[in-house]
Amino acid sequence: MGRSFFSPGTGDTGTAPFDPARDAGHTDPPPRKGFFTDTSVCIGCKACEVACKEWNAVPEDGIALTGMSYDNTGGLGGSTWRHVAFIEQQLPAPAPDGGRPDTVDLGMPTATLPGADPEHREHADFRWLMESDVCKHCTHAACLDVCPTGALFRTEFGTVVVQDDICNGCGYCVPACPYGVIDRRDGPAGDPAVGLAQKCTLCYDRLSDGMEPACAKACPTQSIQFGDLDELRERAQGRLDMLVESGETTAQLYGHDPDNGVGGTGAFFLLLDEPEVYGLPPDPVVTTKDLPGMWRQAAFAAAALLGGAAAAFIGGKGGRR
Repeated sequence: MGRSFFSPGTGDTGTAPFDPARDAGHTDPPPRKGFFTDTSVCIGCKACEVACKEWNAVPEDGIALTGMSYDNTGGLGGSTWRHVAFIEQQLPAPAPDGGRPDTVDLGMPTATLPGADPEHREHADFRWLMESDVCKHCTHAACLDVCPTGALFRTEFGTVVVQDDICNGCGYCVPACPYGVIDRRDGPAGDPAVGLAQKCTLCYDRLSDGMEPACAKACPTQSIQFGDLDELRERAQGRLDMLVESGETTAQLYGHDPDNGVGGTGAFFLLLDEPEVYGLPPDPVVTTKDLPGMWRQAAFAAAALLGGAAAAFIGGKGGRR
């Protein structure tokens, strides 16, 4: 069970920023590493998906579209450690009070230009929202807490990695993840990782050799940025301020806050709309946060049961004399 389970929020002193690598037992870890994904400059080229698969030998997803968008992967999974979401968003008229406009029914995407369909001659303003999603490498990672074999571990860089040769495929980590990131690989036949938990490792092997992750290396627009997490947060805040000042009033950072329900994430995002639009949970919470209290209550109940049994035994012996 991960030690972060017992120490949510702060470090040993109660004032220093929580360091998951040090909490996991690394005595002199390097600065925590992570991803900052700026979706405002993502062009949906999928170079990150391809680079991830090539470097990590992750099986291909096929070329069939999902039917829901211009997407052939649909979401993160055992064979998709990076996923580029394509969101066709119609732009509604601004609300009369100048506030946030109401949501609209986007309908099914079409292969024609807006207004070119004879049945929909009226021109509609729309935009593409694209986002390269990945494991969040949570500060308080529930997948670590529930793994019974130690297959999941916290690296010296503060990231979370699965070890194929230790995973027994129990799948406890799958429902524990509040983001739905981790999954067991379901094919192809013959792949040695079929049935085992799989997810992004933040290219742990490359980091160990002083290289950046393959997806960040391949990104042509620097939508995916890799580096020290503290420096990335400062860079992200500057980029957000610039976008808001230029009129992108719905732009926001997601996952960067150390006080959120998972203690902040090692992979965070600059979004141009609400998290739900991108399929992200708006307020994720570490799913094992109530376990300490549950264990304490179970211990009290067991102690009370043993005490009652002992009293009954002693009382029974006294009555027979």
